[in-house]
Amino acid sequence: MFLLVFCFSKTKAQTTLEQEIGYLLSDALFYSEQYIIPATDGAVYQASSAWMGTAKKRDKWIVEAGIYGNIFFVPNRDRTFTISNNDFQFFEIEGTANATVPTALGDNQQVYLVGDLDGEQIRFKTPEGINQETVVYPYLQVGLTLPYGFEAMGKYSTRTKLKKGDYQVYGFGLKHNFSQYFPSLEAKKINLAAMVMYSNEDISFDFLDVNTSYGNLGINRFTGIVDTYHLQLSVSKEIKDFELMLSFITNVSNFNYKVNGTTAEPTVFANAINNLLPELEETKFNYVGELSVNYFFNRFYAKGTLSFGKFVNTNLGLNYIIN
Repeated sequence: MFLLVFCFSKTKAQTTLEQEIGYLLSDALFYSEQYIIPATDGAVYQASSAWMGTAKKRDKWIVEAGIYGNIFFVPNRDRTFTISNNDFQFFEIEGTANATVPTALGDNQQVYLVGDLDGEQIRFKTPEGINQETVVYPYLQVGLTLPYGFEAMGKYSTRTKLKKGDYQVYGFGLKHNFSQYFPSLEAKKINLAAMVMYSNEDISFDFLDVNTSYGNLGINRFTGIVDTYHLQLSVSKEIKDFELMLSFITNVSNFNYKVNGTTAEPTVFANAINNLLPELEETKFNYVGELSVNYFFNRFYAKGTLSFGKFVNTNLGLNYIIN
């Protein structure tokens, strides 16, 4: 036992500042992955919903403008993750060997992480989550019908403030109606359409505010930027003033991450973290089901959408049609 303690003490004594910084970077990367990925995965579902206004073929050169509210339900399973001292090389959890901490989608529960950097104690609170059961944000959507059953669509949201973060999405898409080639379907008021879309999601959260004698580490903000390409296949049935639409959506997303601090110029530590973050970047495929109901009246139609899969997301919108 004495020999083990001696060897451990000797190893610690021989740890250089460069090694300690390397361990700190490794721990920050581990924590970053567990913290941010549930939020960026959820952002993809939010950006996938309610793109196709209607599966019907409409007369060309019709303009429509709509205002929508997106409601994303945060699942319990993605609100927390568990950490233990065995997960870290530099840090330890203060006062315990294990703890449950929030992801970016979680609550405001925090624990302290402590470590020793060149003889100086580093101590800080783990980051909080948004502490919201639902994420609600408004966005605008506009469309233009084109010849031959095509329709162009775009959506844009201003940057929406969340607790401990913010979110923004924009994108554009192109729809084509296929039931126009099948008169028997049109006679039964059954519509078939497909749509391809691109969206960009930008989601940011308060992250680790760590001060040392070398200055602030400059990783106060964690940002995920997601580029997503969608394909939507839809079938709808018109019943008087209503249209019931069922859709299948598949998408592929590329995830990119970065950290930054409160100063204009990133710190050396932030640059080092950003050089490591590509290890977290990946390409993911998702499959989403969607059920929509449209109600047409005068020059308007109201739209309600439920999207489901890994997450549940809803949209409510009101569109104005300009002939």
